Amino acid sequence: MRVLVTGGAGFIGSHVVDALVAGGHAVRVFDVRASDGPPREGVELVHGDVRDGGAVETALHGVDAVCHQAAMVGLGVDIDDIADYVSHNDLGTAVLLRSLARRGFCGRVVQASSMVVYGEGRYVCRTHGHVSPRPRSAEALAAGEFDPPCPACGARLEAAAVSEDAPPDPRNVYAATKVHQEHLAAAFVRETGAPVTSLRYHNVYGPRMPRDTPYAGVASIFLSELAAGRAPRVFEDGAQRRDFVHVRDVARANVLALEADEPRIAAYNIASGRPRTVGDMASALHAAVGSAAPEPQVTGEFRLGDVRHIFASAEAARRELDFVAREDFAEGMAELTASPPQ
Repeated sequence: MRVLVTGGAGFIGSHVVDALVAGGHAVRVFDVRASDGPPREGVELVHGDVRDGGAVETALHGVDAVCHQAAMVGLGVDIDDIADYVSHNDLGTAVLLRSLARRGFCGRVVQASSMVVYGEGRYVCRTHGHVSPRPRSAEALAAGEFDPPCPACGARLEAAAVSEDAPPDPRNVYAATKVHQEHLAAAFVRETGAPVTSLRYHNVYGPRMPRDTPYAGVASIFLSELAAGRAPRVFEDGAQRRDFVHVRDVARANVLALEADEPRIAAYNIASGRPRTVGDMASALHAAVGSAAPEPQVTGEFRLGDVRHIFASAEAARRELDFVAREDFAEGMAELTASPPQ
């Protein structure tokens, strides 16, 4: 199978390319960063912007499947970034889908989505069942009240794994563009019948991770502090729960979606299925660096707009894609210290 990987020179995309080549597939990388570097067996490099319809048309020639990873990542600085995010992520996806439709493409498309579509994770009130908490206030956070209360009765909530049926609740511009990418893909499927699988990546980490990644940027911050001989500062109480999933597992999920016996027209959480706290990550990185490094310090500081808990149910991906994360967390953290984010 010849697979076009948009964004194939990026963090996750480059690992998807590795996994496809290892599986015996021919790969065409389409990326604004692709260059005339040293040739690699089974990989063709094509320089281009996914928003350029002519370049996309050329890149699609002769491909059997598409793995769409190209996106502007990061959470943005302020609302001034909104047009850039919409242009790169939503317009770029629209141009790609339009080109596929014009070609009568009927192969598989796998699209990178994100955990950020959910906003806060899933919460349960003993009285009111599943509820959606309001954004946490500065006053509550300053008072050390980090867990959001039930919006109906104010009682303490229990965090639960979020599954794919949770309604979207994007809380920043990047998140809004990822929701829209999924909606565009759904419209494409209805109009053309070609299958699109959306993979909602959770907190991805691993080699080649950039400093501005929206998934596990806290790891970059902690590693920078440790390298400078300073204690990593863990915000809130360090008990914020996330699902940290290794980039090689994410790449394998893409290949499984492309190779599944039947195409899957659905969205899937791609996660380890084992929630860990931000404090756990800080401790694992400290252990990997060595005991001579300063120990992480829980500071009680906070950032408005941060979510408290977001971790996943990975059951649907296990059941329908045969995906189960394999990479060990402690070993992955140690690997990350050996190849810190750039």
